[in-house]
Amino acid sequence: GGVRLGGLLLSLLGWVCSCVTTVLPQWKTLNLDLNEMETWISGLWEACVSQEEAGTVCKAFESFLSLPQELQVARILMVASHGLGLVGLLLSGWGLECFQFHRPRGVLKTRLCLLGGALEVSASATTLFPVSWVAYATFQDFWDDSVPEIVPRWEFGDALFLGWAAGLFLALGGLIIIISACLGNEDGPSPWTAVNGPRFLTKINGPGV
Repeated sequence: GGVRLGGLLLSLLGWVCSCVTTVLPQWKTLNLDLNEMETWISGLWEACVSQEEAGTVCKAFESFLSLPQELQVARILMVASHGLGLVGLLLSGWGLECFQFHRPRGVLKTRLCLLGGALEVSASATTLFPVSWVAYATFQDFWDDSVPEIVPRWEFGDALFLGWAAGLFLALGGLIIIISACLGNEDGPSPWTAVNGPRFLTKINGPGV
């Protein structure tokens, strides 16, 4: 139970980090050599200009279809990751020892935890894939020889590193939940054996045995 709770908390941390990653505009940053006091940042939903004197001014992207392909896919997959992670947290939470059910607890709790852990691992994949794709596209553009060296290049933003951490937390949390459910199911007695075993032996050996 303690290990399973630890996996749930780790998954919750990854889910929160994934949500913050989606909202943050610091997916890509650009620093201008001509004006070091001005920094451009770009995310999934908006682009911002940060200046020391004027502050930060942001503008939302007007059209989804006008975005690069990696940003379009990142929007869809990150939102899908939030849904998978939330459902996985709910199912894994219901599988904890503090919840009681009318049917045999071991069977239902194991199934809930296995399904919840699998959803957390899926949420990890749908987080790591778009973050890694945006990072790869940024890396390719940075080292593109066809672009003159004088042209500023986009670089990795802080949101990418937070997204990698979120995917790692989700994966570890989901795997811990799955492993704890499997080990708990193996160590615990079978509900069929505990309830029906003595009755079955009585029928074979007779009531006096």
